[in-house]
Amino acid sequence: TDQLEVDPSRLKAGGACLTCKTPYAPILQKEMGQAYFADPYLEVHAKIPKEFQTLGASCADCHNNQSMDLQLSRWTLREALTKIGKNPDQASRQEKRMLVCAQCHVTYVIPKDKDMKSTSVFFPWQGSQVGNISVENIIKVLKSDPAYGEWKQNVTGFKVGFIRHPEYEFFSNNSVHYQAGAACADCHMPYTRVGANKISDHNVMSPLKSELKACQQCHTETTEWLTKQVFAIQDRTVSMMNRSGYAVAVTAKLFEIANKAQADGKAVDQDIYNRAKDLYLEAFYRVIFIGAENSVGFHNPSEAGRICNDAVAMASKSEGLLRQALAKAGVDLPQDIHLEMAKYLSDRGVKKLKFRPEFEFADPYGIQPMLTPVSSQGLPR
Repeated sequence: TDQLEVDPSRLKAGGACLTCKTPYAPILQKEMGQAYFADPYLEVHAKIPKEFQTLGASCADCHNNQSMDLQLSRWTLREALTKIGKNPDQASRQEKRMLVCAQCHVTYVIPKDKDMKSTSVFFPWQGSQVGNISVENIIKVLKSDPAYGEWKQNVTGFKVGFIRHPEYEFFSNNSVHYQAGAACADCHMPYTRVGANKISDHNVMSPLKSELKACQQCHTETTEWLTKQVFAIQDRTVSMMNRSGYAVAVTAKLFEIANKAQADGKAVDQDIYNRAKDLYLEAFYRVIFIGAENSVGFHNPSEAGRICNDAVAMASKSEGLLRQALAKAGVDLPQDIHLEMAKYLSDRGVKKLKFRPEFEFADPYGIQPMLTPVSSQGLPR
């Protein structure tokens, strides 16, 4: 549904986009080979039997259809695990209760050829290990090959990669619950009773939507107390996301100014520019990582803080370098850079979506407006 109904831009990568969207993906990839990745999305989608073309995740994605044992059906995960030294066929049952989710709830790369056609799908885990798939290593992989730059960021002109929903990487990187032996299914598919049988609840959702009953399998505190703890973690993460996101946005606009200055013939110091660019990209990818991960920090609170703090430091250093380079080039800058956010948040996609203030994740502690005045944000309020 998100691909067929939200916006046609979600189909641009071709058939590769079906890898996590249909149980027929492994069959199509095996039958079509390279064409599975590169052919237009709708052409590959049409090869799915008609009655199953709107079917999302199914039993076969996670279970053997004979024994109903958990199984890893996606070649992407099996290849990724093998590359970091983990035999997917030797995973324990509890590991599989995470890994079946990690078939899709991970970040991935869709490399492009010279014509920007998709050539494959892989997880950027090279150099990592199970239990330590760090944002640093993911960024290192993304920056290692121009083919991994999947889109061009208009404001800076930089070709960059994507980071998508890295829940498994974030959770498994030494989080408290991971170290305690919890798996995704323990919290998002808690046990329920059907007659005399105890089974995993397949109505997969946030524990917050079921009064944190999943949490109370281990925690003895009240629902109210547990809920406050979850929201406290998420509020702190939102505040740090504001801090890092706005720092990166300011730096992006400074690159826009620097690029225009160079186009106008001003001499911008390239050594300083390149160092600022490297720091900007490091910060940018960290902000995207935390924003794309769907727990708002809860899966690994201390790691969320570390990543956001590093992003703030890197973006701030990049901003300082750019201000230095632009001053040397004779470009006068205001104290507060105007972000022109309405330009980027209005008339998005074919449906011309508008900015909706009720969807804004504002800083719960009210600190961000002190650093990025509302007047400089350019939001259509």
